[in-house]
Amino acid sequence: MFSNWRTQRMAKVVRDGGVIAYPTEAVWGLGCDPWNADAVYRLLAIKARPVEKGLILVADDVSRFDFLLDDLPEAWQEKLAASWPGPNTWLVPHQGRLPEWVTGQHDTVALRVTDHPVVCELCRLTGPLISTSANPAGRPAARTRLRIEQYFHEELDGVLGGALGGRRNPSLIRDLRTGEVVRPS
Repeated sequence: MFSNWRTQRMAKVVRDGGVIAYPTEAVWGLGCDPWNADAVYRLLAIKARPVEKGLILVADDVSRFDFLLDDLPEAWQEKLAASWPGPNTWLVPHQGRLPEWVTGQHDTVALRVTDHPVVCELCRLTGPLISTSANPAGRPAARTRLRIEQYFHEELDGVLGGALGGRRNPSLIRDLRTGEVVRPS
């Protein structure tokens, strides 16, 4: 699929270990390569978020998470498939297959397969990304590019422009094992 030069440039920034902001379904997000510890710890420092809380991984296609999902019970896989792509984040057992800088102190990892066109295009070029709301801890999530600049002036390696997805609230978060809603939408 065709990717515009801005997305290609931001994908290179991510692959090179940078931290970027990008629009998501409801708010602006901060992202980086989840396999790059330096990038993730830098993102956490910029956001003033403790590593113990864990982070969300977002992807453009469920197959990006096959390494986590293939040996889960079929009923769980069907539940995930029925809710994706879309604004549904699931807490999925990571079975020790992800680094602690992504999972924090949890035995699950938060996964979302997005249908937001900008995020999909970026993930097609990078693979799964860290996706956390663009705000310093305790502050409201950024809903405009201006707020990104106000919060993170010169701390980010790039900002990928685009429109928010039109949702009022961030994605619903549920525990795959129990069905419990952890964060309503």
